[in-house]
Amino acid sequence: MNIINKSCEEILLSLLSNCNTTLKTTKQIHTHLYVTGLHTHPFFFGKLLLNCAVSISDHVLNYSLRLFHHFPNPDTFMYNTLIRSLSHSSTPLSSLQPFIQLLRHPTLLPDSFSFAFTLKGIANDGCSKRQGIQLHSHAFRHGFDDHIFVGTTLISMYAECGCYEYARKVFDEMSQPNVVAWNAVVTACFRCGMWRVLGVSFGWREVVFCEMKMRDDASWSTMIVGFAKSGSFHDAFGFFKELLRDRNRPSEVSLTGVLSACAQAGAFEFGKILHGFMEKAGFLCIVSVNNALIDTYSKCGNVDMAKLVFNISLAMHGRADEAIRVFHEMEESGVRPDGVTFISLLYACSHSGLVEQGCALFSKMRNFYGIEPAIEHYGCMVDLYGRAARLQKAYEFIRQMPILPNVIIWRTLLGACSIHGNIELAELVKARLAEMDPNNSGDHVLLSNVYAVAGKWKDVAGIRRTMIEQSMKKIPGWSMIEIDKVNYGFVAGEKPNEVTKEAHDKLREIMLRLREEEGYAPQVRSVLHDVEEEEKEDSMSKHSEKLAAAFGIAKLPKGRILRIVKNLRVCGDCHTVMKLISKVYQVEIIVRDRSRFHSFKGGFCSCRDYW
Repeated sequence: MNIINKSCEEILLSLLSNCNTTLKTTKQIHTHLYVTGLHTHPFFFGKLLLNCAVSISDHVLNYSLRLFHHFPNPDTFMYNTLIRSLSHSSTPLSSLQPFIQLLRHPTLLPDSFSFAFTLKGIANDGCSKRQGIQLHSHAFRHGFDDHIFVGTTLISMYAECGCYEYARKVFDEMSQPNVVAWNAVVTACFRCGMWRVLGVSFGWREVVFCEMKMRDDASWSTMIVGFAKSGSFHDAFGFFKELLRDRNRPSEVSLTGVLSACAQAGAFEFGKILHGFMEKAGFLCIVSVNNALIDTYSKCGNVDMAKLVFNISLAMHGRADEAIRVFHEMEESGVRPDGVTFISLLYACSHSGLVEQGCALFSKMRNFYGIEPAIEHYGCMVDLYGRAARLQKAYEFIRQMPILPNVIIWRTLLGACSIHGNIELAELVKARLAEMDPNNSGDHVLLSNVYAVAGKWKDVAGIRRTMIEQSMKKIPGWSMIEIDKVNYGFVAGEKPNEVTKEAHDKLREIMLRLREEEGYAPQVRSVLHDVEEEEKEDSMSKHSEKLAAAFGIAKLPKGRILRIVKNLRVCGDCHTVMKLISKVYQVEIIVRDRSRFHSFKGGFCSCRDYW
């Protein structure tokens, strides 16, 4: 039907159904509704709110809040739409406010969606157990506690809040749990870290997985994805193999789950096997599976096999100039970039020190493409300034943000202060973080590092004493390396076994050679001052990435690339050692730390010592 022949209502309905949600388009549609007198029509106004609900932009969300408050008689659907939108925002707990208003409404009643969406908001907040229990009580009073949709969301909410026992109790009291409910309680086990306890105490498969009378692909996928997210990569691989042995055809979800495990573990060889299987089974035509495979190759350090995702993989490998070049080619071909594209570009600029280019891209995103920055874009800009040692600029940028900065934004700045040794600003930022997330051990460690580098050992001791008193534990650093399709993990200070003994023996030989041939001396500035020099050097030499590299040199044939995955940022001493190993042993080493790749070859790193 030609648009000229459409009625005004049909045109508006088409706009509301198919339009990309930005603040500009939302205002334009609202204006059309106002001009035609449809702005008070419940159906069209509800559609406008629903259109806003799918947006991740805080600007659109704030506008929808103003719309809602000016509508004379909102119905339950409108309340639910607003609750749903807030539950996925940067302040998910704010979804409680419209729910409370709905409870107090003289004529309206909450339905199952009202409870489920509000519970989702509490789950996304992750630390609101008290509000979750109160909402559970209201669900019980309104007769929704046994509703399958509300029940499964209750399970997920308790899991996110760390209350596995409550999650399991909700499940046990459900009269007819379906596959979705079973999957929810399995996921709860993973999220609460209870899968290990179940496996030891009750027999994990017997208690949960094998009890599932209606086991479907979603069940298998839940197990695979759960193990991948919890870091148990061998179990994820094992369940995928068991799925195939049971003559089940894997789905899009189970394949992306096992590929995610490959990506996180750096399991390049297993990823290649999956690639062959997917090609034969015809899965490469599925976009999400194809993207997951590319992501796996990218995170395993093989850029050549991941070139279809230039804007992400090139950014992570520090090849910012090439990523920007491809972006310009994309523009010239007529493809319109989205918010994710700019996150990747800003990330690339941040890790390559391209401050001016990053600022220009941020401005272009807003002023040329009309894309409202999300919290991730602001985070990239803070990281961009912070890595370039422009710490005061980063701080002023945060203060001028039109949306409320979250803990990640402040933590990014604290990390930059740790790298560049700005004590005054680090203390200010840490005080702000203490108000928002007081029990995060990583923040204490970062501030401790700032003090240690500056030689303020009394302050270091004070922080560590506080951590002990509050039972905070430092996240242990681990590294993994794949050898002959088997992943070997190393943790500094772990109990010795056959593998770690071989790694330590080889590492001692390597470190001696680096001293004799390259004059290597450990960087021990940030190690505690009251420890003897020999102990400091011994502590530095046992970092997990060094052990993984030593084990790789001992086991892999000459000419093979060492691919190492690490959960934390590579320290300066390990970075130096990797460069020297690559030169002395003539080997290429690719290390993926928590935020980027380092490709060591011939004594140099792809990051150009900027990370």
